[in-house]
Amino acid sequence: MSKYSIEAFVNETKENPQERDYFELEKPQLLEINLNNQSVWTKAGSMVGYVGNVKFEKQGMLSGGLGNLLKKAISGEGAKLMKAEGTGKLYVADSGKKVRILHLNNESVCVNGNDVLAHEQSIKNDITMLKSVAGMMSGGLFQVKLSGTGHIAITTHGDPLTLLVTPDAPVFTDPNATVAWSGNLSPELKTNVSFKSLIGRGSGEEFQMKFSGHGWVLIQPYEEVYSIEK
Repeated sequence: MSKYSIEAFVNETKENPQERDYFELEKPQLLEINLNNQSVWTKAGSMVGYVGNVKFEKQGMLSGGLGNLLKKAISGEGAKLMKAEGTGKLYVADSGKKVRILHLNNESVCVNGNDVLAHEQSIKNDITMLKSVAGMMSGGLFQVKLSGTGHIAITTHGDPLTLLVTPDAPVFTDPNATVAWSGNLSPELKTNVSFKSLIGRGSGEEFQMKFSGHGWVLIQPYEEVYSIEK
């Protein structure tokens, strides 16, 4: 059999039937969710395929509740979730971004709202906002705090890097490159006026997030710029 035959292609790329975990990384950019009469929350528009009896119910916003003013301010699909329930295999992805699965054990993490791909129904989500309007202008518009026990899946452009935060070594990040951080940290928004002349393409680098205390911050090698709905 030729290594370029259709049969070889199918064998190389087909789903692995041995994988049965609730959340399974089928490919680096593709999450498989094995539903057994369960419900799961996924990012709206992220479903790329499913096998079995799965029903979908679109939710207006993240279930934490926001109010009409914030609903108008939050951009695009990043704030919307789809509830999937039933029995079968569900495949979700987001623009070819890499997927990371985390299992929280009575823990919490904060994630950039645009980087939440899926989470178990047992996980509570709460939206937190950067207080300064500057945070909106830089694209770091909203974050989601995920808490409890269960699986979550987040996405990154490329391979992420985790920076450790200690009391004697605070970490500064670009809001557009910041993916997630430990739930005990509360970032401050800092303005660096000297960067303003270097903006060029309209990035948010004149604003920085400062993380202090004990914890970690996950950054990606990409500045993700978000639009704000009018």
